[in-house]
Amino acid sequence: MIYLLRHGEIEQSRPRRFVGQRDLPLTRRGRDQAAWWGDRLAGVEFKAVYSSPLSRCRESAALAAPGREVLVEPGWREISLGDWEGLTVDQVRSRFPGQYEARGEDLAGHRPQGGESFAQAAARATPLLEALADAPGPMLVVAHSGVIRAGLCRLLGLPLNHLLRLELDYAGLCLADRGQQGWKLHGFNLRPDRF
Repeated sequence: MIYLLRHGEIEQSRPRRFVGQRDLPLTRRGRDQAAWWGDRLAGVEFKAVYSSPLSRCRESAALAAPGREVLVEPGWREISLGDWEGLTVDQVRSRFPGQYEARGEDLAGHRPQGGESFAQAAARATPLLEALADAPGPMLVVAHSGVIRAGLCRLLGLPLNHLLRLELDYAGLCLADRGQQGWKLHGFNLRPDRF
């Protein structure tokens, strides 16, 4: 079984800005969310714990699997939004006319300037998930909403253009494995119940 955990809450400005690979820290609530999972998952004997290189994931992994070595895997980093990172939707529309709308029309294939598409993010996450499915025992991966959803869509045969329909909250947990019938999703967006 693969446990895919989105990192805990990060500070979001108002209006919201595109985050992507910006290295934003967890809030106190985000640390509490990850620690809540640490309590709930204490009885799971993870064979390995993997994390995106971004600090919000590394810290979430350390709290969700206390005392375990966290293996940093660059392939789990969030989708790169390139020149859009740190900008609001209005700023993107102003600086890159028509590009926000173009992304909405082709969510899977559109690449923001200097960034990557969800298809590219899925292409790096899918082999990582396949490799974990071949390994014995449960695995924990702490990563980001975009890359988790893209990888799951690809493995489950769902169209990438609909991945934003899969809402994955901060500290949301997904459970997936590959059996004789192929990939199955056993849980999606399981959340800490007191947050």
